[in-house]
Parts: sequence; structure tokens; C-alpha cells
Amino acid sequence: MAPTAVVFDVGNVLYGWDPESFLARQIADDDARLKFIEDVDLWAWHESLDGGRAYGEAAAALSETFPEYAHLIAAWGERFGETITDPVPGVHAIVAELDERGVPLFAITNFSADLWAPFRRREDAFFRQFRDIVVSGEEKLLKPDPALYYRALDRFGLKPAEALLIDDRLINVDGARAVGMQAHLFTDAASLRARLETERLL
Repeated sequence: MAPTAVVFDVGNVLYGWDPESFLARQIADDDARLKFIEDVDLWAWHESLDGGRAYGEAAAALSETFPEYAHLIAAWGERFGETITDPVPGVHAIVAELDERGVPLFAITNFSADLWAPFRRREDAFFRQFRDIVVSGEEKLLKPDPALYYRALDRFGLKPAEALLIDDRLINVDGARAVGMQAHLFTDAASLRARLETERLL
């Protein structure tokens, strides 16, 4: 079955995500920056936010354990938008073309509910092209959990084979395929365009 709808990831597919550069602006010394990341287990902590943990509660608990880093933990929430960089080259044009052709557009993103809200408002004009967006932090499920894909498909009103997921992480692509979705491992706009043309969506 040829897909009839396109489901995008957000980070590093629609918009760049560069937390390392943001952290470098906060902590210029490489060793000190690495120590902060390792001490607080930053990436696992951030993933817990994506999984549905409230930022305020998570930040308070981490700051209590590491008071010397409280200002950095606060900045992660207050200035998280700075970690999200420009639109990925060429992809927003593809989204606009799909929308103009009437192709249903959706998204599934691993993203903290608290951090998603201001970003969604900031980029409202772009995201209006999407019929629905499933956010992991709101659902308290993370890709590639099959339950998140099934919940999204139910909300989108799609059968698995009708949906083409575009994601930059192989684990998420494999997860989508495991539930019967079609999927494309994103590397750049040119290869995405070629895939969409092959599927006769562009």
C-alpha cells in the first residue's frame, strides 16, 4: 500500500537541535562542561522530561542534589528555545509543497510537554500546516515504544500502512516499521524529496 499521509519527527528533521552549542555558551571550559553533563546525567534527565516528567519538579529535585548547578538547570528550562536552531535546510519547503497538494501532515516528537508549549507558540505559523502533533511528554510515552505509535495512529485516523514516518533516528524508524508503518530514515532534504516523489506524494 502506498502511504497517503506523512508523519514528521521534529528535532533534526524539521528544526535543528543543538544543545551542545547552548551548553558551550553557558560553560566555556570543555572539562567543566563535561563534568556538569556527567554529574547530573543530563541526557538521561532530559529524556525523563520527554517521557512526561514535569520540568518544575524535575528541576527542583536535581537542583537540590546539585545546588552548584542550579543556575544551569534553571537555564535549561528558561532558555531551552535556544537549543533549537534554524529550520533544517529544504524541509520546510517540502512541508509547504505537501500541504499545498493536500497531503495530510502529522508529527510525532519526543519532547517535554513543558518545553514544547513555548516552542509550539513560537513556531505557530509553521505548525498550522499539521493536522495533529503527538508529543511524548504529553502522552508519557517515548518513541520507539509501540504504544506511542498506536496512540498517534488512532488520533490521526490512519491505518499503519497509510502513514510514512520521517525520522532521523534508526531506532525510531525501526519502531515504526515494527507496528506496520512505512518509514524513511532522514538524512537530508534531497533524499527525502526523492522518497516522497517515489511514493507519489510530491
